[in-house]
Amino acid sequence: MTNITGRVREAFRGDQRVDADALIARLDAVHRFLTAVDGLLPDAELVPAHTLVERAGTRLALSRDHTVVALAGATGSGKSSLFNALAQLELSPVGVRRPTTGVTHACVWGPLEGANRLLDWIGVLPRHRFVRESALDADDETALHGLILLDLPDFDSVQRSHRLEVDRLLGLVDQVVWVVDPQKYADRVIHDSYLREFHRHRDVTVVVLNQADRLPPAEVPRVLDDLRRLLDTDGLTGVPLLSTTAIDPAGMVGLRGALERTVAERQAALRRLAGDVDTVVAGLDELVGSARPAGGPDDSTIDGLNRALAGAAGVPAVTEAVQQAYRHRAVAATGWPLVRGWRRLRPDPLRRLHLPGPADAGADAAESLVAATSVPDPTAAQRSALGLAIRAVADRAAADLPAAWPGAVTAAARSRLGDLPDALDRTIAGTDLGLGRRPLWWRVVGGVQWLVTLAAVVGLGWLVLGYALRALGLPALDNPMVGQVPLPTLLLLGGLLAGLLLAALTRPVVRWAARRARARAEQRLTAKVARVGEEYVLTPVRVVLGSYAQARDALRDAARR
Repeated sequence: MTNITGRVREAFRGDQRVDADALIARLDAVHRFLTAVDGLLPDAELVPAHTLVERAGTRLALSRDHTVVALAGATGSGKSSLFNALAQLELSPVGVRRPTTGVTHACVWGPLEGANRLLDWIGVLPRHRFVRESALDADDETALHGLILLDLPDFDSVQRSHRLEVDRLLGLVDQVVWVVDPQKYADRVIHDSYLREFHRHRDVTVVVLNQADRLPPAEVPRVLDDLRRLLDTDGLTGVPLLSTTAIDPAGMVGLRGALERTVAERQAALRRLAGDVDTVVAGLDELVGSARPAGGPDDSTIDGLNRALAGAAGVPAVTEAVQQAYRHRAVAATGWPLVRGWRRLRPDPLRRLHLPGPADAGADAAESLVAATSVPDPTAAQRSALGLAIRAVADRAAADLPAAWPGAVTAAARSRLGDLPDALDRTIAGTDLGLGRRPLWWRVVGGVQWLVTLAAVVGLGWLVLGYALRALGLPALDNPMVGQVPLPTLLLLGGLLAGLLLAALTRPVVRWAARRARARAEQRLTAKVARVGEEYVLTPVRVVLGSYAQARDALRDAARR
């Protein structure tokens, strides 16, 4: 029931007025659609929409006071005779040679000056333009003032240039009067190639059965009924169907009355453009469908992308170097002062990757002092994993989109793939790895090490001095006793043992703290790498999804009448 009601409503849309502002809003929506999909969809799919926007803007700007009506028909249909009969002048050649009409003729009711710009745009040569205005007519032709009547070449002409000219003009005129004759009214060419294509322009289509005088009067209703059946099959339900004969003025009354109503309404141009919008929207509908895409790929897909990016960026190698560097620096800061210099001679693991080394360990600023790193290039497996992760992002984001869009989403996801290596390297180089400050406990342990070392040195010096004095025969120093052990010996041995014990006790702490430093560095690097993925992969994908949403909304607005 709903479909039947819709067909009936459309069948009589010619009785409704098209609001110019609403039509312009629909055309603007088509323009917004084109802007949204620019560079994303194949240009061949968008040619009709571009053509519509260009033609509609030009047609509305040229003249709203003129109505362009074309007489279109096959060879021998008598459209040139109708043209002359309506103009009441011999303007278009009529003869037995086929095709007779090789160029388009135009007859203007009213001053020619006001119609010249419109005829220039349509492409009618000045020598084929005529004016239907005479002082002898009095007010007889006033009802048609503003009409521009065109006699088109035969659409079934043996000359291809004629057919191309007909096709071009049919896309420009405001209304089409299809002229058929009793012999060829059911010809498949006119129905399949033309009339059926005009089913969205029913309200600017008129069909006339010309040369009806060649039929017995009793046969005319039967032929008209059969033609109406064919028109209904073509989707042209409700279009005016008239019978005409050019040799009898009474046989032109119906067609002339239809033209007078069209001119008086000043709606043909708007209705034609509204039908063009309907046609374009129907053709574009499959490009956008009705799906509402998600905001982007899901969290699991993004996590997979971030892991692949981290692998390609060398995050595992950097975090391993962070752990080793932490242990290297911690041992150098908390070990025996006597061997610290030897420890510093060993290269810092971060320096091997061109990342901040021990010279920067006390810096307050983040460790972002280098512009490039020596992190190993990603392996073939890591590059493959990154490519698969990017493809997964594109596939997931485009899962609900029409067939025309996944390619655009994939292209967007890969659009900055060539810039990713440098971006990841800069990110690694510019990330604060968390080793910029010496922990307080390093200072405490280091201070204790200096104290016990100093005690050992004092004890050693005391003993050496005592031996030297005894060797010289001088009075020996009085060595205080701590229990049964002389104080100098206790200082020496106690300092050495305390240093060894403190170093042994701090080693597990250093390993534990190094693992924590590695975890912190991994978290920071992963977060920074995720930002690169957001900028270089996810943002372009979301831009395409946003363009799709804009295109879908614009096409929805264009479809509203």
